[in-house]
Amino acid sequence: MDAPSFDINDDHRELRDWLHTFAADVIRPAAAEYDESEKFPWDVLEEAAKAGIYSFDFFATQSFDPSGLGLPVTMEELFWGDAGIGLSIVGSALAAAGVSSAGTDEQIGEWIPPMFGTPGDLAVAAFCSSEPDAGSDVGSMRTRARYDEATDEWVINGTKTWATNGGIATIHVVTASVEPELKTRGQASFVIPPGTKGLSQGQKFAKHGIRASHTAEVVLDQVRIPGRCLLGGKEKLDARLAKARERAAAAAASEGLPAAGKEHERGANASMATFERTRPAVGAQAIGIARAAYEVALDYAKTREQFGKPIIENQAIAFALADMKTSIDASRLLVWRAAWMAAQGRRFESAEGSMSKLFAGETATKVTGQAMQILGGNGFTRDYPVERWARDAKIYTIFEGTSEIQRLVIARTISGAPIR
Repeated sequence: MDAPSFDINDDHRELRDWLHTFAADVIRPAAAEYDESEKFPWDVLEEAAKAGIYSFDFFATQSFDPSGLGLPVTMEELFWGDAGIGLSIVGSALAAAGVSSAGTDEQIGEWIPPMFGTPGDLAVAAFCSSEPDAGSDVGSMRTRARYDEATDEWVINGTKTWATNGGIATIHVVTASVEPELKTRGQASFVIPPGTKGLSQGQKFAKHGIRASHTAEVVLDQVRIPGRCLLGGKEKLDARLAKARERAAAAAASEGLPAAGKEHERGANASMATFERTRPAVGAQAIGIARAAYEVALDYAKTREQFGKPIIENQAIAFALADMKTSIDASRLLVWRAAWMAAQGRRFESAEGSMSKLFAGETATKVTGQAMQILGGNGFTRDYPVERWARDAKIYTIFEGTSEIQRLVIARTISGAPIR
């Protein structure tokens, strides 16, 4: 029997080296400037497009890598360069994934290419799901979509928040409730075409970290879109809603619960199962930040002298670096396992997707903090990048499911108990 391999193949190695060179030569030199100005890095995005990195073809190729490792390798290297610019490069892929997963072949062909544009004529896209009162609790979504049969249009009203590229995007993909009593099972996704009246940017957020990435509210006021902009089509939606009503009624009859309430409980779990598949890529982003901080701290400890010797010779420093390296490698193994499982269609019996994101996100915050400590006063200044990486890392315990939500998902999965 052949021995198992924990190494990436030649294609992945070539991909990693190519992206690392781009991150070192293009992303890192621009990172401090865009962190300071909080402007969107259009010029870096242009370079990424010219290189073939910012394109639908590139992200589709990595997303459908049969090993599952193409996307984690990509994320780690880009975010090793800078998290804010990295999110600017990969942000449109979130909207593309929303169309790819829910749309028809015709919708995929129509809407995804314009999300990226072409070199010299770039575009970005936004995926809009979170709301002021519906973050982790996706069943509380208040954005409503109503079908106007007379005009074959959908009318959407609501406010989305924390939208990457929100307001500056050419195309917005928006989730909305079409049958609120069914909670998560009564929701659908829609494409808002360029120039649609009624869509506007609300507040742009001034953030603690990932400041090069544009994050804003998106306001939808009597937004009218053609019926064909419902992802998957109305026939499929009607069938899904009918099935959800039947399940809700059956659940209520068997357990004595209000139909909508019981369906909310089951729908939320189904939604979490879907999110599980996206979390390894987010974990890989956190690993890139952690690795960057570790490398700077290690080099600093080897060259910084105190009391006549490099500080790496002090056990406290050496042990901290050992822990940092161990946590980073453990995070990568968890991410790669979950990404491989998703690519193979394996069930996450123990919420392995949430495990990978939880551990990698908390590793990033811990490692960047330890790097600042090793650099001492220098680590607290902007002369060194670790203070920026520490600010960037914190978001990985918050977005794409907080650390608390990850623990809740894991605990429910391994126990089968309705933990609240």
